[in-house]
Amino acid sequence: MKMNSFPLHICLFTLVAFLAFSCNPDKQEKIDQMLIEEYLEENNLEAESTPSGLHYIITVAGNNEHPTLDDVIQISYTGRLLNGSIFDSSPYSSFPLDMLIEGWQEGIPYLGKGGEGIFIIPSHLGYGASALQGIPANSVLVFDIRLIDF
Repeated sequence: MKMNSFPLHICLFTLVAFLAFSCNPDKQEKIDQMLIEEYLEENNLEAESTPSGLHYIITVAGNNEHPTLDDVIQISYTGRLLNGSIFDSSPYSSFPLDMLIEGWQEGIPYLGKGGEGIFIIPSHLGYGASALQGIPANSVLVFDIRLIDF
């Protein structure tokens, strides 16, 4: 039986192109930045941003006490994708801050105790190229977070 090698070449080319694109974090960061800017504009939001790419909006400042990575935080939150679909929500959760995604580690200390905010987290500060239940790979995440205590 003679096999046609042409489809194999196409498959190999496609695989190499896919790997080359998916392994370039700089491209994904640029895509995320563009998506975040579009989201902010479409929703008429003004956000502060950090050098890492985190965008945040403090809606309630809270008091002058701010958590550090060493703290266990008590929060309520809702996590959404940019299309608005909710992938997680909790009226009360407790976590060691240093065990959470980088976007939360960086953003939550901006909130004072009792504070509330919106964090728009690029994929490299979230779950990156990993897909989780309800969260596609390379997703920009939007969280509404209330820092109850720490």
